[in-house]
Amino acid sequence: MSRVFLAQEVRLGRQVVVKVLPPEMAAGVSAERFEREIQLAAKLQHPHIVPLLTAGANGDLLYYIMPRVEGQSLRARLVQEHELPIGEAVRILRDVCDALAYAHAHGIVHRDVKPDNVLLSGKHALVTDFGVAKAVAQSTGSTALTSLGVALGTPAYMAPEQAAADPGTDQRADIYAVGALGYEMIAGRPPFIGPSPSSVLAQHVSSPPDPVSKYRATTPPALAALIHRCLEKRPADRFQSANEILEQLEPMTTPSGGSAAYSATAWVPAQPAHPARVAGVFALASLVVLAVAYGLMHELGLPS
Repeated sequence: MSRVFLAQEVRLGRQVVVKVLPPEMAAGVSAERFEREIQLAAKLQHPHIVPLLTAGANGDLLYYIMPRVEGQSLRARLVQEHELPIGEAVRILRDVCDALAYAHAHGIVHRDVKPDNVLLSGKHALVTDFGVAKAVAQSTGSTALTSLGVALGTPAYMAPEQAAADPGTDQRADIYAVGALGYEMIAGRPPFIGPSPSSVLAQHVSSPPDPVSKYRATTPPALAALIHRCLEKRPADRFQSANEILEQLEPMTTPSGGSAAYSATAWVPAQPAHPARVAGVFALASLVVLAVAYGLMHELGLPS
């Protein structure tokens, strides 16, 4: 969604990444409120979070700046390898949840967790673009979906309540996105695919995902159960915090855990969504088809 540029900071001589909002989105954004929200998110300081340095406006352009991180995006890695080794996928999930737990404790929900916004540097994963979705949403002062493509998220990783534009969306939307992220790393594809963004959004609301083990039979039962619990339709049926996921992941990342670390009861899905909610999301999704972008900057290996 954003245009990404590599730049040199003159005063300190370091390389930074500059992200510029699309003009059609920036046109509806209050620059002052956008900068204020970015500055709030810039207070996040954590080993698994790429910090925001500043934000600003230049004419009709709105931008934000972050340090350059050596490595590649998880999206670029998935394009190269399709699926990841299970141990590596677990470690990435752990780092992502560690970042989310910290941000949630400070009152910041990401709202757009996806492979493009996860950077792999060395043996660690870092989450980028914290606060950007909220900055756009808050600064527009509007709930028009065509103006909030970034704020709503990305269809393949969007929680049902986000797809339905629920104003009560909270940190559990990030939990859902963690499930979608884990699913793709293991299965080599997102939990839902379709011919259009609206069809994908409708599946998030109404359709259960195929068992991840259908695409990878060697998936440990505990990991499959964790992923599918994150992907529950109702927020109340998911893990309620990133810390809860971390507790489940810890035995899987402990070498001494052995096969016992992967033992778990089978995942049992909750009841499907009500048909009325499905109809509602179809109506809403038709408005965001043009507002949501899938693949910007994928070829550069940079988060979009």
